Amino acid sequence: MHRQIAGKLTGRVTKWIVVVFWLGLMVVASGYAQKLTDVQNNEAASWLPGDAESTLALEKLDKFQDPDEIPTIVVYQRDGGLTAADKAAIGEQTVELGKLKGVTKPVADPFSVPTGVSKDGEVAQTLVTFDFGKDGWNEMPGTVDKIRDIAPEGDGLQVHVAGGGGQAADSAEAFEGLDSNLLFAAGGVVIIILLLTYRSPVLWLLPVISAVVALFVAQAVIYFAAEYGDLTVNGQSQGILTVLVFGAGTDYALLLVARYREELRRHEDRHEAMAFALHRAAPAIVASAATVILGMLCLLFADMNSTAGLGPVAAIGIGVALLVMITLLPALLVVTGRWIFWPKRPAFDTAEPTSTGFWARLGNRISVSPRKVWIVTSVLLAIACLGLFKLDANGLTNEEQYTKEFDSIVGQKVLNAHDMADTSSPLMVAANTAEAPAVEEALKGVDGLGPTFVSPDAGGTTLVSAPLTTDATSQDSFATVERARDAVGKVDGSDALVGGTSAILLDMDHANNHDNQVIIPLVLLVVMVILMVLLRALLAPLLLMLTVVLSFGAALGLSALLFHYVFGFAGADASLPLFVFVFLVALGIDYNIFLMTRVREETATVGTRKGALVALAATGGVITSAGLVLAATFLVLGTMPLVAFAEIGVAVALGVMLDTMVVRSVLVTALNLDLGSKIWWPSRLDRDSGTDADKSGEPELVSTPS
Repeated sequence: MHRQIAGKLTGRVTKWIVVVFWLGLMVVASGYAQKLTDVQNNEAASWLPGDAESTLALEKLDKFQDPDEIPTIVVYQRDGGLTAADKAAIGEQTVELGKLKGVTKPVADPFSVPTGVSKDGEVAQTLVTFDFGKDGWNEMPGTVDKIRDIAPEGDGLQVHVAGGGGQAADSAEAFEGLDSNLLFAAGGVVIIILLLTYRSPVLWLLPVISAVVALFVAQAVIYFAAEYGDLTVNGQSQGILTVLVFGAGTDYALLLVARYREELRRHEDRHEAMAFALHRAAPAIVASAATVILGMLCLLFADMNSTAGLGPVAAIGIGVALLVMITLLPALLVVTGRWIFWPKRPAFDTAEPTSTGFWARLGNRISVSPRKVWIVTSVLLAIACLGLFKLDANGLTNEEQYTKEFDSIVGQKVLNAHDMADTSSPLMVAANTAEAPAVEEALKGVDGLGPTFVSPDAGGTTLVSAPLTTDATSQDSFATVERARDAVGKVDGSDALVGGTSAILLDMDHANNHDNQVIIPLVLLVVMVILMVLLRALLAPLLLMLTVVLSFGAALGLSALLFHYVFGFAGADASLPLFVFVFLVALGIDYNIFLMTRVREETATVGTRKGALVALAATGGVITSAGLVLAATFLVLGTMPLVAFAEIGVAVALGVMLDTMVVRSVLVTALNLDLGSKIWWPSRLDRDSGTDADKSGEPELVSTPS
């Protein structure tokens, strides 16, 4: 029945219907896909769960500030001290800044504000607050350009735009061309690897065309979910979507094309060959995609809205890629015929070359002493896990989050170097008015805070604020928030809630730590259940999960060493372990699914040990190519000037390569050869699949050229 369905999808007439449908849908979807960037939400405050203290504080602080306000600092610096001409010019510029569109509060001359000038007289800061509504973050880059026009550098005077507005402009620059840059980079590496894999100047076109169609359609679906639903999309999730669709989609294409090429040697009619290829390959591909989709949807249980949003974004991308690769790609392959494989067209009734290649020889080598092989491999991977002790996933400051130094970072450094408090990101405490004096007094005893300021009563609530003396995104400021919460928490009846930028970032760290503890076990459970259903066994899924977890630990351990000793990164985002785990477990298990479903297929006729060798020989090349594609596409994330992107890309790429080159090809194969039919316990295969080779414990070797 499955073969009949597969045959109908690629029939002599239906193949054209499928091609026209998908290409037409892509044309319609492309317009909406280009709008995806417009619905991004890159403001950290919107990523937090509703019960975080800083989120609750925001609700109370609505009486004192508009949550859409974006405080922006203009930093002036002259070595040796600001001159009288500088001060006069700054005063004039302050007036002009106050006339800009979106300014909501009077702009005070820094020379009339005690905190506006450094003690050494070299630095001055002007605070400008903008409010453009909920889309203000996207309006700030153009506004910052106007600020720089009003306050230009020159003649030894340096001017920087920092604070929330400066960070918004720098974030826009960092994500500028996100779609096109990642699309072209991912497409480029995929094309190169496909050219090397297929050794055909034309075959690569079909998987790439299919991947582009999948990406545009997925982006359009996600656009509607973000615009009209409640889906949170940010620059990180959109970037991951691009590499995920290209990487995973091309993986599915490689597996299908490899099986189709096998069937072309067995069937003279290409439509029949594709029907058999889909019938054999589709279950593993669908199971693989389902594993990734369900693994990604586990992110919905995250406290962080940004993390929870990534789950549906990735799931939609994988789901669309799956549909395209098992419908459009087969139709394109059948439409083009055997010539698409030129110059090595698979002729009917010829031998399959994989049975005598490198992977067949590797399997034979492992079969000599499989137990020794899997023990040594496991020990080496466990040693690599020790690198986890160098992983510092406690978050990144503004200064540390980019791979290059943006203007807002330079401005913040200038303020820090001259002991100036960040007036754009103060600590903000909402308290009952009756206890406000006591709350103010408690804050005065907290290290890391500047002078306090008390706003007038608003409906029984008072705002007590104080500037931070350290970078608002640093661990020092987080510690200040903790001290402030302890201090105001002791004021009975105050109902004090501590908010502000530093409090928001601290609560994000807490939420990320919670998500690590909840999501990781959940993903393991979901993937384990899928493997049990797919393989109809218990021992094999358990061993496969252990190998993938070991691979994850080794990849993250080695990556931590690279981050610290090679790239010189100061640390890692708190969400890194979770993202890498989800991607490596969900994607890494794919390769084990592809291998083990083939082993199970062969076991029924030749036994588990011989089946393991046949499966490795048949799938080794294509799975390794798929791993190279996925690793290379994730490495493309490193082209963005963001440390978090680079770290995710490196860790996932390293993990995928470990999984394809070591875990799947060596470790899992050695376990199959050592355990034989016991690997299928407690299924019927454990009892009934014993061939002579299995009973004797000596597998028949796969033939290799003499």
